[in-house]
Amino acid sequence: MIEGMRVLALSHFVQGPAASQYLADLGADVVKVEPPAGSWERRAGSAGIRVAGHSVTHLSVNRNKRSLAVDLKHPDAQAVLRPLIERADVLMENYRGGALDRLGFGYDAVRAIKPDIVYASATGWGSRGPMAGRPGVDLLVQARSGLAAATGSAGRPGAAGTPVVDHHGAALLAMGVLAAYARRLVTGEGTRVEASLLGAGLDLQAESLALFHSGRRTAADLDRPAELACWAIDAPYGIYPLRDGGSVAIAISGPMAGFGAALGEPALDAFDPVARRERRDEYVALLRPVLAALSFDEVDARLGPGGFWFERVAGYDDLAADPQIVAEGLFTEVDGGPERATVLRHPVRYDGELPAVRRSPAGLGEHSVEVLAEAGLDAAAIAGFVASGAVVDGGAGAVGPSGAASGPGADGAAGDGATGVAGDRARAAGPVTQ
Repeated sequence: MIEGMRVLALSHFVQGPAASQYLADLGADVVKVEPPAGSWERRAGSAGIRVAGHSVTHLSVNRNKRSLAVDLKHPDAQAVLRPLIERADVLMENYRGGALDRLGFGYDAVRAIKPDIVYASATGWGSRGPMAGRPGVDLLVQARSGLAAATGSAGRPGAAGTPVVDHHGAALLAMGVLAAYARRLVTGEGTRVEASLLGAGLDLQAESLALFHSGRRTAADLDRPAELACWAIDAPYGIYPLRDGGSVAIAISGPMAGFGAALGEPALDAFDPVARRERRDEYVALLRPVLAALSFDEVDARLGPGGFWFERVAGYDDLAADPQIVAEGLFTEVDGGPERATVLRHPVRYDGELPAVRRSPAGLGEHSVEVLAEAGLDAAAIAGFVASGAVVDGGAGAVGPSGAASGPGADGAAGDGATGVAGDRARAAGPVTQ
């Protein structure tokens, strides 16, 4: 769909790589530019889970891309990347503010090479204000954006349970790039696109925040029984435990005539919508033991015929065999060498089809020579860059199955965090997003 788009992706962690993966899924030629030791999600990843030595975090956000391994601190880095920038439509990055400027690849420097470039930056907190230079990761943004307060219950904040801000931030960054690219096709002008995890965290709560502030509510209004899923929606909207050890989600907030009678508790039907909002604690206290005495099959038999909205709460171990998920084809496997990794596919259909997985996630520097040759560098120049340590040629066996380079600069040390990330994500001093 966007096969003509050329993207240089200088990104680590999840938000940046996932954003460029969306573009790669849609046909863009995405070259992932990594330090000699590999990007964070390749080297470390989450939970230490690996398939045949490959980080599954890396495998989940880097399909359909090519890999070019370059030491951005090397004196030859400018000569390596300049011809690629000249050919690129988009440069995406999520390095700490100022790091790429110091290395000569900031917005002004890149725009001087390619005036119509779409230069897309992802940060944790944005590029302005007192927190602009601080590292920002998903959990910290959940905390600062109010999402943790809204997710918890009874005054106890709680995390969403998965890095939702990272993935929403990736989708927003990809959307911004697509909008800027469309503008470029029409006007010939480049655009600086700036996205942040803070913006993504707030955007996830757009309706809730509008209701809170427009309704002049206070923090006390967010407190609610643990079963209720949202402070702003009438009971019984939430999740309730069942007799069989499972749980049921009930998503009714409109007409509920006969709901209580169907469950065998007519007293529930005495609550009109105003009462279900203003006396929600009382309503939940009445509903809780009713559902706790039923299995899901019994709930299904009682509520299903009435057209009420409810669903079984699935666990992760249920999803791969879920008939609806199978019908939609949303899981797939990618090659991890002698093993296969299970990952999600691109989530949107186009003319009835999901985009194909054209390439498994690349080995570190697997396409270095290929990409540089396409950019017009001759074999002698490329060989010189490899010999000097400016470039890692993964296609020549410089990378083992773990993704750790064995060539020059393999430790990826970078004092300012620009070309490598040491330690865990919570103390990352380099890229500012997860």
